[in-house]
Amino acid sequence: MKYVIIGNSIASVGCIEGIRKTDRDGSITVIGEEPYRTYCRPLISYLLMGRTTEEKMAYRDERFYSDNNVTCITGKKAIKVDPKQKLVTMEDGSSVPYDKLLVATGSRPFVPPMVGMDRIRKKFSFMTLDDAKTLEQSLTRHSRVLIVGAGLIGLKCAEGILDRVKSITVVDLAPRILPSILDETGSELVRKWLEDRGLVFHLADSVAEFLDDTALLKSGTVVPYDVVVLAVGVRPNTELLKEAGAEVGKGIKIDDRCATTIPDIYAAGDCTESHDITIDQDRILALLPNAFMQGECAGSNMAGQEALFDKAIPMNAIGFFGLHVITAGSYIGDDRLYQSRNGYKRLFIQDGLLKGYILVGDTVSRAGIYTSLIRNKTPLEDIDFELICASPQLMAFARKDRAAKLGGVQ
Repeated sequence: MKYVIIGNSIASVGCIEGIRKTDRDGSITVIGEEPYRTYCRPLISYLLMGRTTEEKMAYRDERFYSDNNVTCITGKKAIKVDPKQKLVTMEDGSSVPYDKLLVATGSRPFVPPMVGMDRIRKKFSFMTLDDAKTLEQSLTRHSRVLIVGAGLIGLKCAEGILDRVKSITVVDLAPRILPSILDETGSELVRKWLEDRGLVFHLADSVAEFLDDTALLKSGTVVPYDVVVLAVGVRPNTELLKEAGAEVGKGIKIDDRCATTIPDIYAAGDCTESHDITIDQDRILALLPNAFMQGECAGSNMAGQEALFDKAIPMNAIGFFGLHVITAGSYIGDDRLYQSRNGYKRLFIQDGLLKGYILVGDTVSRAGIYTSLIRNKTPLEDIDFELICASPQLMAFARKDRAAKLGGVQ
């Protein structure tokens, strides 16, 4: 059996491990655009802060590929998939045959058109290790950095470079920061935390025009800059399979086996649409844990072992200068708000099930218990939910459930 994986990503690692649980002999070839082995993208801000190294960013050790008999083709881009011939063609004209194929092509930065973009001498994205390296080379202690986008990517970039530059200004069209994962209370708390450390925000605003060293905002505000980081959003890389004839929406359509609509082709990670069990709808869930689990599920099925990925939920665990934020699920139904000394907790309940949560500051401990309730659709009437609301702990579960969660220990 010839297995081919396009994308040297977290999903590809899951796929390799999924394959090797069943098939130790089939050949595995990984095609990756970047020249590195798989690394944790969320850590690139910590690399700039000096809190990690390239070696520590690796998702698996350097023996992972040789131990699993994997051939890596790095620094090359796959440009075509031919389902009839079962060939993957690369930009240099070479091709690789496959019996089973995983597409894990991830996503790319989305940059909307803005007047004067060609005037920016130093502009960057912040999604890859190379992005971080080239940005780092352009920074000085006198740099005035303008970040367009107050989402996860933009704010993690700000955290990574704050101590290396003169100033950072963040502009976003939304009226609050992290609008995709936080409510108004959480957003305000995190914004103030970042402002106390020196960040300047212009929210509910956008760039009307870039001049040579200043940006004119639609509000009339003028922001001086030397470096611009564009972190407005991302788009899934779906083109390879769309051109090959697969069904594609906002992302590549897959079933609960991570199979696409083309026989013997699977997909995983940020380029796909997952079925969010909290709202019973397909949508893009660009999250590291989901990418790994999708890849592992795909690998198992590619090797002939039946596996399902049917518990996908939105989930984020991040921190900014020591302030921790964990969110999961969907913010629907009735809510319960709990204020703490240095943060807050908000739980969302619908039809007797926990649907989502927001934890900020000192409320993040044992978040995995809440996540488990969401993923497993645990009826709240079966547990001591009042206890779990106040303080998540295993004692709130029935004895048999505690045993299962503790691996059989009672």
